[in-house]
Amino acid sequence: MKVDGRPYRTIWLGPDGTTVQAIDQTLLPHRFAIRDLRRMEDAEHAIRTMIVRGAPLIGATAAYGMALAMATDPSDPALARAYSVLLAARPTAVNLRWALDDLRARLAALPPSDRRDAAYRRAAEICDEDAEICRRIGEHGLAEIKRLKPRGERLNALTHCNAGWLATVDWGTALAPIYQAHDAGIPIHVWVDETRPRNQGASLTAWELGEHGVPHTVIADNAGGHLMQRDKVDFCIVGTDRTTRRGDVCNKIGTYLKALAARDNGVPFYVGLPYPTIDWTIEDGHRDIPIEERDARELSRISGRNESGEMVSIDVLPENSPAANPAFDVTPARLVTALITERGVCSADEAGLLSLYPERARAA
Repeated sequence: MKVDGRPYRTIWLGPDGTTVQAIDQTLLPHRFAIRDLRRMEDAEHAIRTMIVRGAPLIGATAAYGMALAMATDPSDPALARAYSVLLAARPTAVNLRWALDDLRARLAALPPSDRRDAAYRRAAEICDEDAEICRRIGEHGLAEIKRLKPRGERLNALTHCNAGWLATVDWGTALAPIYQAHDAGIPIHVWVDETRPRNQGASLTAWELGEHGVPHTVIADNAGGHLMQRDKVDFCIVGTDRTTRRGDVCNKIGTYLKALAARDNGVPFYVGLPYPTIDWTIEDGHRDIPIEERDARELSRISGRNESGEMVSIDVLPENSPAANPAFDVTPARLVTALITERGVCSADEAGLLSLYPERARAA
């Protein structure tokens, strides 16, 4: 995707062949800056503090984190330490574990002298694969969008959190079909949930849609149901940080409420996801997916730019009021119209997923 007319991915290998560079998403939308990751600990910090975020990008960053570790020390103890440190950075997004398991298995089979180059090579492959996966999600989602009948002069989509280019290496998951629809000349407009408490919709989704020229309007999180009641939403589309083999979807907190409103108002509710986000080891999302509890200060404080152009952070809660900050919720498969993957579109259940991924069928 492009920023000021220049194409960027969200993460890439720097010109020195060792340093990894990534867009610092904590500064958007007011400042576009590149962060250098020079050590494995820098990658862990970037994941944990949401300098990089979104399940696919977290996985790609973890892969490069393993490469940075091997560039410093390719020994077995260093490999084991890098795996455990990076795995603990964020607990919910399954792509993190997927990437680390992939790198650890490949590197453990090699002599230490070969691990650095192999790790960088595989991290780059994961990035290229993610970009292609998201492009294909966009193609399949575009076909689905073309079947929808707008209730007005244009199609109105509603999305939650950020599942666009910034959440992946390129294109995005939920936003890839929207970008491709816009590029194909389909009149489309996006209602962008602000997505409290970190405002990923208001600060990230709105920014990248604007950079691409997609018409959009930022709304308060609680406005979605009202818009659906007024026939101002033709479809909802969101991403996911982990999806069970039976189709339960774990995504940013508030997604479940949008799915309930969509069901009550007959609005299709789609989920875009790449295959590494499917956790085939679990069935019940409510029981088995760990829900990250983040720092309450994300809720009690808010950052932004004041009239002088300075970035400031202010308190918004009474001084003695406690705050709880669950980062994700689980939307039951029964509320999901369809899953849009790189292999096609399927129903949100085990049979649907296995129709696209037959190799994941259990042995008889």
